[in-house]
Amino acid sequence: MEEVALVLGSGGARGLAHIGAIRAIEEHGYRISSIAGCSMGAIITGMYAAGRIDEAEQWFKSINIREMLRLTDFKLTNQSLIKGYKVIDALKEIVPDCRIEELPIPVSLSATDLVSGNEVVFTEGSLYDAIRASMSIPLVFEPVERDGMLLVDGGIVNPLPLNRVKRHKGDLLVAVDISGHDRLDSTDINLLKIADRMADVEIENTTRLSLGLYPPDILVTMRHYAFESFDFDRADEIIAEGYRLAKTALANASKHV
Repeated sequence: MEEVALVLGSGGARGLAHIGAIRAIEEHGYRISSIAGCSMGAIITGMYAAGRIDEAEQWFKSINIREMLRLTDFKLTNQSLIKGYKVIDALKEIVPDCRIEELPIPVSLSATDLVSGNEVVFTEGSLYDAIRASMSIPLVFEPVERDGMLLVDGGIVNPLPLNRVKRHKGDLLVAVDISGHDRLDSTDINLLKIADRMADVEIENTTRLSLGLYPPDILVTMRHYAFESFDFDRADEIIAEGYRLAKTALANASKHV
C-alpha cells in the first residue's frame, strides 16, 4: 500500500473539506503515514491522527446555528471577540487530550508568534495546546500566551505547511488547499470585504509560493470563496465537495502515472 504524507491547509469552515478528502485518499488505497496542518487543518489533523475522524465528522454534521452560538464564548476585549475554549472542550469529548508525539503517526501543527512574526511548529506536547494556538484567528479568538510568545493562526505565515510534514522514503506528498485562487465578486463591495480580501490575497500568494518551493505529488484545491469561513452549518455540503475534488485530483494523477 502506497504511503502519503498529507498536508491540510487553513480556511475556516472550508476545512471540513479535509474530511471528505481523507475519505477519498483512503478509498483510493493510500495509507496516510504522516500529517501536518494549521488552523482548521490542525483540528482535522488531530482528529484523524487520534483515530476519531468518524466521530468528528458526525459532530461537525450536527452543528447548526443554535449550536454555533452555544459554542461561542464571547469575551469582547482589546485582543479578541471570542475566548475559544468552548470549542476545545467540545472536541475533547471526541478525543481526550494527549501528547502529539504519542499519536500513531507523526503530526505537525503550525501556529504564528505575533511577537516575533515567526512560525511555531508543534510536533510534541499537548495536542489541544497546539490546536488552540493554531486555530486562533487574530481579532476573533483570544491568542495563546506561552513562553513569552503570543500564538495565533498558523495560516498567517504558512497556510499550507508543505515543508512541515514528516516525510518517509517513497511516500507521496499530497496537499489539500482550501483557499485556492479565486476572484472577488465586486458587485457588493464594502470596507469589511476589502479588509477580508486583503488577507485572502496574502494567504493565496503565500500558498502559491509554498507550492512552488515544495510541489506536492497530488494537489486538491478548493476555491477560496466556494464557502464562507464560518459556514459550519453547511458541513454536509463542504465535506461532500472535499470528497469530490479529491476524487477528481486522484483520478487525474493516476492518468499521468
